[in-house]
Amino acid sequence: MVDSNGGGAEANGPALNALVQYTKDFSFENPNAPRSLGPQQKPPNISIQVNVNARQIAEADYEVELLLEGAAGEDADTLFKFELNYAGIFRVLNVPQSDIQPVVMIECPRLLFPFARQIVAEAVRNGGFPPLYIDPIDFAGLYRQRLAQAAQAPSAQA
Repeated sequence: MVDSNGGGAEANGPALNALVQYTKDFSFENPNAPRSLGPQQKPPNISIQVNVNARQIAEADYEVELLLEGAAGEDADTLFKFELNYAGIFRVLNVPQSDIQPVVMIECPRLLFPFARQIVAEAVRNGGFPPLYIDPIDFAGLYRQRLAQAAQAPSAQA
């Protein structure tokens, strides 16, 4: 008979745990209110930038920051702007050293994203606009893009 509460081989398997999640910094601006809250002549141009930063804070613990910046409208016709730095502390156990960076830079922000997305949607709604639901983000693609840029940087200097 197998004892599932035992802690045998499964206890030594790879593990990723979110210890805590928090808003590190958040800003929402509605610079042209109340004029911006009326009917608009054309749909606003919406731009969103995404970045992920991570740092090791203990032997198996990493702080991962998901940075979302966005705006609707342009220049004098800006409807709103936001900046969110949403972070979490993650414990990574029993993961090969070669796989830790992809886990931290792909899986951790993937876990943070739904919460950050909700914060942005509610802030935009509370600013007087329809909620802005950011489309899902391909963190694996973002990670590969960042690796490619880092690989090109030394060759550009040579």
